[in-house]
Amino acid sequence: MSTLFVTGTDTGVGKTRVACALLHRARQRGFKAAGFKPVASGAEGTPEGLRNDDALALLAASGGGLAYDAVNPYCFAPPIAPHLAARAAGVRIDTRRLDAAQEHLAADHDLVIVEGAGGWLVPLDESETFGDWVGRRAWPVVLVVGLRLGCISHALLSVEAIARRTRLAGWIANRLPPAQERGDEVVRDLRRRIAAPFWGIVEAGADELCADGEAFEKWLEDAQLNET
Repeated sequence: MSTLFVTGTDTGVGKTRVACALLHRARQRGFKAAGFKPVASGAEGTPEGLRNDDALALLAASGGGLAYDAVNPYCFAPPIAPHLAARAAGVRIDTRRLDAAQEHLAADHDLVIVEGAGGWLVPLDESETFGDWVGRRAWPVVLVVGLRLGCISHALLSVEAIARRTRLAGWIANRLPPAQERGDEVVRDLRRRIAAPFWGIVEAGADELCADGEAFEKWLEDAQLNET
């Protein structure tokens, strides 16, 4: 069993798209893979309860057979920072519950892809961030860089912060509309500046990795070998 955490340079940079692309690629290669959205804010009420679009996408990309709550244990209605949404709901996010939910998925899957909320240091409560939680678990991280103005600094700051807590396994560029001016040049520049492997690009309107996407497959194969 392997676990990979997906974070981003900011909110709205395509973490869910990338997480789903990785799930699809892993499952196409014969791995039993599940997505996990520990905390989601921004949800609609349904007869079954609150449902978040990102969590639903991960659930679908996992191939079915999982309950919604198994993929998204904490779900809040307002589209605000998770710790603020939890506070408004009178709830405290308990990382022990997150640990238990992840371990339940991991027990029955070769790969669990965990998607954070927003960027690396988004708070879970008054004192702990997503990065703190992931760092304690020592999970490898893939960073999604949304290609838009300011992404170079955001990417390099994120790389530094991740390295203080755990290992950056790779990074992925996601083309966002409108197309960034000199986007290809930005990707080349980041490839020179970020030591971790480049795992590829998700093109605008696409749902699959292209250009060096095989780097993820190599990581996945190595991770599975290390588990045996």
